[in-house]
Amino acid sequence: MGHEMLPADIRSQYQIEERHHGIAILKNDFPAQWNDLLEVLRAFEVKKSDVAKPGGRKSPIAESIDGLFFDRGWIEKKFEIKVTADGKETLAPTHHVDYYKDRIAVETEWNNKDPFFDRDLTTFRLLFDLNVLSVGIIITRADELQELFLEVGKRTAAGQATTHMSKLIPKMHNRASGGCPVIALGITKKKYNPRA
Repeated sequence: MGHEMLPADIRSQYQIEERHHGIAILKNDFPAQWNDLLEVLRAFEVKKSDVAKPGGRKSPIAESIDGLFFDRGWIEKKFEIKVTADGKETLAPTHHVDYYKDRIAVETEWNNKDPFFDRDLTTFRLLFDLNVLSVGIIITRADELQELFLEVGKRTAAGQATTHMSKLIPKMHNRASGGCPVIALGITKKKYNPRA
């Protein structure tokens, strides 16, 4: 496994899982995106004030991750895929990816239902098969943040049908992403700032 390629501070703050040598490929073949990812992971924090805010279209936590990637030149990207069968062209759309930069895609799943993981992994597989993606990355919550949310009083986060690592890992290993290299990063309590 490539976990040891990640710096010690990242390994201590995130739960890490990978398939098909995603970490080695990202580090060795895409050093600029590797450095961006490390910078984002280091700069990101879960603020108590953001956890306590009521839900809405997009949480302040997800918006803070947006800013960290967008500031480094990553873009939200939608791929339109056309398929031809018996001479007839059909559109086989895939959803957008949250952040994309030169063959690397990142999805953040902060508080969605866990079927969103299926969607993300299927998209990674399709884009990899079409040779426009080399590594797919998912950033989500480590399970221990469920407990933290209960402590803070955010009862809606306690449900088991939300996006966190114990829901993602089995989906990664049942080959939902096909041959696409995938890195999963679960945000742990060590990224929580109770004073902010």
